[in-house]
Amino acid sequence: MKNTLYGLPKDFLLAVFAGISIALGGVAFLSVGAEGKIIGALFFTVGLFIILNFDFNLFTGKVCYALDNKPDYLLRLVVIWLGNLCGAFISAAAINLTRLTSLSAYCSAVVQAKLSDEYSSLFILGIFCNMLIYLAVHGYKNFRDPVAKIFALFFGVSVFVLCGFEHCVADMFYFSLARAWSWDVLLRLVIITLGNVVGGLLIPALFKITSLKGEKKE
Repeated sequence: MKNTLYGLPKDFLLAVFAGISIALGGVAFLSVGAEGKIIGALFFTVGLFIILNFDFNLFTGKVCYALDNKPDYLLRLVVIWLGNLCGAFISAAAINLTRLTSLSAYCSAVVQAKLSDEYSSLFILGIFCNMLIYLAVHGYKNFRDPVAKIFALFFGVSVFVLCGFEHCVADMFYFSLARAWSWDVLLRLVIITLGNVVGGLLIPALFKITSLKGEKKE
């Protein structure tokens, strides 16, 4: 636990930069508008590409490995979530000081769809999102074939964006850019986060269960 506490400031800083990276992907997505949704989904991938190559701390990626770590890893996840929020908020505040503040009009439409949605819907969409994030992160880190790595990254990220699945860190940026924060928005963000947690753990949990069964048979 002591070593974990010493590492928290670094975890937070790397999480802030991950939030900024996702915000860059969000700007790319918003820049092409509704008519360029497919292109926007592809270019949103730049956020996770930066994170994976510089080893920044993204909550939706790190939560996928919670089952492989000790209980104090949960504290790290909380710190990373807060760092992602800070990075996303800072990025949105900076964008709103530039001519790109015009993006907030489209962003407000994106946010409105989230605010008018049911809580249960947000939770389910959060689950589907992080199943794809697991594909992107785990595939990029573990596939040996460079082509497979790129396909895992691009399919994992662009498909969740194109389908409208909910990613808590991306939503942190959208809510901030649209200046839409409220207690209801915070609650929705927590629900989306819980959906991301479930989605990120589903496949790793399946692998663990099947491997345990295989060991018992042997």
